[in-house]
Amino acid sequence: MRNLALVMTLLSVATSSLDAQRARARDLGVTPGVFAPGANNAITDVAGVRVGHVTVTEGAGVRTGVTAIIPHDGNAYLERVPAAIWVGNGFGKLIGSSQANELGELETPILLTCTLCVWKAADAMVEWLLQQPGMERVRSINPIVGETNDAQLNDIRSRPITPAHVREALEGATTGAVAEGSVGAGHGTVAFGWKGGIGTSSRVLPKSLGGYTVGVLVQSNFGGVLQVMGAPVGQELGQYAFKDALSRDGGDGSIMMVVATDAPLSDRNLKRLASRAMMGLGRTGSSASNGSGDYVIAFSTAREVRRGFHATRLTTTELANEEMSGVFEAVVEGTEEAIYNSLFQATTVTGNGRTVEAIPLDRMRAVLKRYGRAPQ
Repeated sequence: MRNLALVMTLLSVATSSLDAQRARARDLGVTPGVFAPGANNAITDVAGVRVGHVTVTEGAGVRTGVTAIIPHDGNAYLERVPAAIWVGNGFGKLIGSSQANELGELETPILLTCTLCVWKAADAMVEWLLQQPGMERVRSINPIVGETNDAQLNDIRSRPITPAHVREALEGATTGAVAEGSVGAGHGTVAFGWKGGIGTSSRVLPKSLGGYTVGVLVQSNFGGVLQVMGAPVGQELGQYAFKDALSRDGGDGSIMMVVATDAPLSDRNLKRLASRAMMGLGRTGSSASNGSGDYVIAFSTAREVRRGFHATRLTTTELANEEMSGVFEAVVEGTEEAIYNSLFQATTVTGNGRTVEAIPLDRMRAVLKRYGRAPQ
């Protein structure tokens, strides 16, 4: 009996160690799609794109943060990139969306944060931008700030985000590997009943399809019936929307999806690209429930389509419609994998009087193996 107890203890320790380490989807044999990822398998594989996080933890209640996505190394206001926003379900607050869609461009970095902090974050970014060189005569700025509601783990009513947090996220943004899981704007989020967070992924098209890179970053905070590579993980693990027929839990929540590409796309084709990200979301088991704010922000960094602020005419060279199918496939695959990474990298978080557990990777892998979706 003592030997059996020792074996059980060792197995428990090994399992806890696996889940404590966490892992990206590819580390677990989860490789959605047919295209290969970039060097970092992140949105930063699109040259020039930078990401910065500030994770805010205060006392027993505050569990939130800010994530900044910067489209290129220059001044985003003076050297604008074409962009489009797709609304899968509009139960959310995406500041700046109407002008971005009207003009088809971004003129600021993108910020993600918690629901009641979007206005504070927008104000802080505007203040920061006005202080940048070349902005002395600027009289109007359209900040892009998205959110998800992290009130389950975060004392959201305290609205804890400050200008210092926003400035740190913007000025600390870097290329290369991107931190995922319970960091930045994903610190207090929940997805499919488990801990959600920040996730990212990328795809590089083969040379025959243009060799373009598509990168995706998500802030996952939504519900549904989790599927991983088609395997019914949520049902097998006993945690999913509508589990109780008498329950009104329909998987509400939200997700922000940011898509970057170096393919030279017009804002019209960027809107088409953004709409395909919803297909990647659907593959994971979301049904875009009534209370879910599901938004996609897509932009192109290609110099052939950038827009100078002072230009009186624009001459651009954009990818033809007939060349878009590979880019569409890339964003579907990248979005799906970014969501998995947000879940698999997230750690258990306690805040605001509640604990939300990270998805148990050992049990999840066992489900994938039973359904032939992971290496044996």
